[in-house]
Amino acid sequence: MKLSPPVACLFMATLITACQSSEKSETSKAAFQLITLDPGHFHAALVQKSMYEGVDSVVHVYAPDGPDLQLHLDKIQGYNTRPDNPTHWKEEVYKGADFFDKMIAGKKGNVVVMAGNNRLKTDYIQKTVDAGFNVLADKPMVINASNFDKLKESFTTAEKKNVLLYDIMTERYEISTMLQRAFSQQLDVFGTLEKGTPGNPAVTKESVHHFYKNVSGSILTRPAWFMDVAQQGEGIVDVTTHLVDLVQWECFPEQAIDYQKDISLTSARRWTTDMSLSQFKAITKQNTFPDYLKKDVVKDSILRVYSNGEINYQLRGIHAKVSVTWAYKAPEGAGDTHYSIMRGTKANLIIRQGAAQQYKPTLYIESVAGNKTLEASLKAALPKIQQEFPGVDIKKIATGWEVVIPEKYKEGHEAHFGRVAQKYFDYLKAGKLPAWEVPNMIAKYYTTTQALELAKKSN
Repeated sequence: MKLSPPVACLFMATLITACQSSEKSETSKAAFQLITLDPGHFHAALVQKSMYEGVDSVVHVYAPDGPDLQLHLDKIQGYNTRPDNPTHWKEEVYKGADFFDKMIAGKKGNVVVMAGNNRLKTDYIQKTVDAGFNVLADKPMVINASNFDKLKESFTTAEKKNVLLYDIMTERYEISTMLQRAFSQQLDVFGTLEKGTPGNPAVTKESVHHFYKNVSGSILTRPAWFMDVAQQGEGIVDVTTHLVDLVQWECFPEQAIDYQKDISLTSARRWTTDMSLSQFKAITKQNTFPDYLKKDVVKDSILRVYSNGEINYQLRGIHAKVSVTWAYKAPEGAGDTHYSIMRGTKANLIIRQGAAQQYKPTLYIESVAGNKTLEASLKAALPKIQQEFPGVDIKKIATGWEVVIPEKYKEGHEAHFGRVAQKYFDYLKAGKLPAWEVPNMIAKYYTTTQALELAKKSN
């Protein structure tokens, strides 16, 4: 059928109006509109590796122009164009030195994602919450003790403004850790948590990370400032955030921690990872050390980064130790590793992730000396575990039992960002966080920032 010009024009106008109306309708259904603030870390992109129901596909990005921003946009574009399950994000970008003020004034969304340079993050959190935005922040929210009170005030402000401030704790979604927590709550299997000693803690968590890293199929380009502890934060306040969080989350599940009463530091230490200029070039694509790093460069052009740390402390009288180590590059075929033990009166729950486990986290249950009923207790408890984790099983090995985890549960670290984001959106829909989350975030950052202070005095 051929339309006359006037009729064709009317038809096209009607079609355009209908499309615009459809787009408005889709947007109006979205309860949440994301804003990304200065995405200097690849974690900002990982939040958008999936689409979410009720979240607008248009994301407003505010950042200074530069390589950090471009790397972020390239990753989003990669998710949008991947052959399997592509996303359909639309990035609306503002570039400029006044990016933060523009974001606050523009009010183009209601959820601000922060994952980047940590030097000003605590200030950004405080001002963003005060302006009435919800904030989903990558760890760490604070990197020094001098800003701890500012973070505390931000949680108080968030409650007054009826917005939610939350950090991205991906490790709670790692299946071996989830199962370690689940088995620790089976009293006939685990017993009760030992008190431990400084030399033999009840809970130990150790992680090894690498500067040279493969993410989403390519070698990660790290910003030069990632190696500056004044901007990224020392290792003892960075990755240890996850480990301290897991100690609280596993030992005292869904219980509020009072940092003033429940936490006592025993000792803390920090040490450097040394990096040559050629190694620095490989991960940053920069030919020289920037001026702000020269304070950390020693003879023969070796950059010394305080990326390693260890904390010994007591949590409600339970002795715990957490430590993080950064090597430059993993051995061939290896990757980041995690070791964790929870010592119970009847059994120990141990996660190992070394060569013997093909660098995949594996949970073991080992009997405490004198406990001859563990096998029967495990078989009795397994149906309870399987109610929450169908398909999980155990198998006898020389040292005890290995927990057999179906492949469907073995998501990669990148997928956990979507899990955290979805949980956060669920909290936003409910209008509140669980009662224990805020005091436990405060307790966590008190532990890490005070440990840094102690470690500096000990050096």
